This record gives sequence, C-alpha cells and structure tokens, in this order.
Amino acid sequence: MAKKLVLGFSGGLDTTYCAKYLKDDRGFEVHSVIVNTGGFSEDELKKIEEHAYRLGVKTHTTVNAVWSYYESIIKYLIFGNCLKNNTYPLSVSAERLSQALHIAEHVKKLGAEAVAHGSTGAGNDQVRFDMIFNIMIPGVEIITPIRDLKLSREAEIAYLKEKGVQMNFEKAVYSINKGLWGTSVGGKETLQSNGMLPEEAWPTQVTKSGSEKVELGFRKGELYTVNGQDFEHPSAAIQHLQSIAGPYGIGRDIHVGDTIIGIKGRVGFEAAAPMIILKAHHALEKHVLTKWQLQWKDQLAQFYGNWMHEGQILDPVMRDIEAFFISSQQQVTGKAFVVLQRYRFQVTGIESAFDLMSSKFGKYGEMNNGWSGEDVRGFSKIFGNQTMIYHQVKDNVK
Repeated sequence: MAKKLVLGFSGGLDTTYCAKYLKDDRGFEVHSVIVNTGGFSEDELKKIEEHAYRLGVKTHTTVNAVWSYYESIIKYLIFGNCLKNNTYPLSVSAERLSQALHIAEHVKKLGAEAVAHGSTGAGNDQVRFDMIFNIMIPGVEIITPIRDLKLSREAEIAYLKEKGVQMNFEKAVYSINKGLWGTSVGGKETLQSNGMLPEEAWPTQVTKSGSEKVELGFRKGELYTVNGQDFEHPSAAIQHLQSIAGPYGIGRDIHVGDTIIGIKGRVGFEAAAPMIILKAHHALEKHVLTKWQLQWKDQLAQFYGNWMHEGQILDPVMRDIEAFFISSQQQVTGKAFVVLQRYRFQVTGIESAFDLMSSKFGKYGEMNNGWSGEDVRGFSKIFGNQTMIYHQVKDNVK
C-alpha cells in the first residue's frame, strides 16, 4: 500500500515537479495542499486545483489563511515596523511560516506518514519548513526533492516536458511568490551582485503617473480605513491599498541579506501597501508614543523581525515581545496622510487625539508654555550633574 504524503503545493515549477516525481517515481499517495496567504484569486485557486489533479494527486485541499496570517504574524510586523536590513518587509519570510503551520495541521488531519515541500538547498525556506515540521509533527518523514536531487530549474522543466506536463514554462523562468504582505521575484538577475529585474519580470506593471493623496486610518495600530472607507478586517484594507498604490511601482526593490544558512542572497520584491503602511504607522507612533516606548520598541522589533525571518515563530519569546507590542499600541489611533507618486511616496503628516505634539505645552524651537526658563536652568544643571563631577574629579587627579 502506498505511503500517504502531504505536499505543500503552489502550482509553480518546483511543486509541480515534486507532485509528479513523488507520485510517479517514488510511488507515494500524494495529497496536495495550498495555503492561500493572500496571493491567489478564486479563479487562480481553481486552476491550481485542476492542475494538481492532472498531475495525479489523490486529494487537493485549499486553506484560506489570509485572516489567520494577518492575526498571527503581519499584525505584529506592523506594530514593530519591521524591515529586514532596513529594506525588506519580510514578505516571504512571514508567509512561509503561516504556510508551514497549516501544512503541519493538514498532515495531522490526514494522518500522513510523510510531508514534502519544494524548497531548494540554497535558501531560507528549507529551514523554515523543516523546523516547523520538526516541532509540530515530529517523526513524520520530510522529503525535499529539489534540495535532495540538487535540481536546476532547467532540469525540472526538462523532466516535466518528458512526462508530458503542460504548463507555462516561459513564466517559470522567474520564481514569483505573491502574498498579502508583498511579492518576491527571483530570477537570473538576482543570482549575481549587480543587476535589476527587467520591467516584464515585475508582477504589477506601472500604469499610473502623477500624484494621488491617500488617507490611512489606524485603530490601536491596525489599519481599518483607507480614504474614509471602513473595512471589516485589516487584511482587506491592506489589499485595497495595494490595488491603489501598486500601479505606481511603489515598493519595488532588491533585498540583499544574510540567509539562515550563512550565505548572502538577493531577491527582488514589490510591496507597495506594506511599505506605505509601515512608514505611515511609524509616523503616527512618533507622535503618540513616548521617547522610551519608541526606543524599546525599536530594539525589540529588530530582534523580532530577525527571529521571524529565521523561522523562529514558535519560540515563546516571540509571544512575550508580541505582548509588549500590543501594550504599546493602545494609543496608536489616528490618521496618516500620504502622497503617492510614480516609484515613491511621502507621509505628509498625521492627526490623532493622542498627539503629544501639543501647543498647550510648547512649540518646538519657538515658545515654552509648560515650564519657565528657571525650570530649565535647574533641570540642565541637575541633568548633567554626574558628568560634571566625573570631569572635575578626572581633572583634579591630573
């Protein structure tokens, strides 16, 4: 009797190869599962399901994980204003963890003896998937054909053509991962240290010009309104903002970073909504949080983003940091105003009932209302008192 195997499936080149190889060459009973984290339309999901069955899978399951992905991961990346290397909004890093967790649950549900994913042996995803599976479903065999066989994309295409598989192999030249929190693009240009992706490689084409004003409404750190329009869930607000800003070419960049396994890597990404939200949210925070709230948030957020990037979402320290983030967001409520232009945007200001930049207490560089000049003289003397003592003692010793 064939062993039951669950395959994380996207319908792309790598997972298409895995489905065919694991069924035909390895003799597994393959059960494919796609975890939609916001990157697929209903029509696309239907076509992926049909594609999976043409490859010979026993069952195919679609998991709608958009809300859970936001609630368990994206929300905290926004609260922390997390950007890997001050550049990358952790688009795929975060997405893979949500997918791995749902795939592990599917393995438990089906009682499968093995689980497979299409990661290569040179990237971060292999560690993220393997680690989550080792924690969540210990004892289940992990099979990774692309990594184990050290396959190139050309070799995968040749195998599938030999097997008579029909798919768009020209599109497969670029590896595209689309989700709620951005889209990554990998191709020949990202395999070297110099070179930008060509225009045709970007999933969202630039069709807008001129400028456009956008108003973002936050409630306790979460985006709920765009241009005054209320959304039932922040994930819908993110998707709406992406539809407005994406055609300007905003959020396109190349991220260069250190992989979990110790090598450098480059990947292209487009993330208009994430980049705008993070900068707008941070601008609002700078007005409503205190100096020390901002400083400790920045320190914790840097660790949180890096640890998330390296797949450690199940480490209990992440829950501790998330609790701090939630506490910090209680007054992060208000509006942020943004101007969109081709390839760029600018946050022009905020409005909030919790704004600490209040003229009742003073206007920076102009007028003090909440204290006197004598107050400042005394404060300045006491504030620098220990440093003054240090320098006098040092000078006397000489």
